[in-house]
Amino acid sequence: MVSIIGSVVSFVVALLVGGLAIYVAARVVADVDDYGHAVVTALVGAIAWALGSLVPLFGVLFALLAWIWVINWRYPGGWTDAAIIGLVAWVAATVIIYALNVVFNLGVGAFGVPGV
Repeated sequence: MVSIIGSVVSFVVALLVGGLAIYVAARVVADVDDYGHAVVTALVGAIAWALGSLVPLFGVLFALLAWIWVINWRYPGGWTDAAIIGLVAWVAATVIIYALNVVFNLGVGAFGVPGV
């Protein structure tokens, strides 16, 4: 039972961190100020990434395009802005995760931001 609770807490923390990274990126690029919207985007983006990665041979490319498509669908500005939001979110998630792991030694990732 304890491991289930730990897994749920880890998932929630990782989702909130992924949402925070997307929030920061969307705030900078698209001037959208809605953390809840960013958390939902992280969740849907993670699902799109998982489904896209199932494609043989080109799974990573399809997964990345699916993730950027979710950002494009959820935020204004088109594909270029969506790709920039994705890049800024990745950088923000990397910095946030590094800080959390160094300061609090949590060992969590960022759910909804690929590669972090």
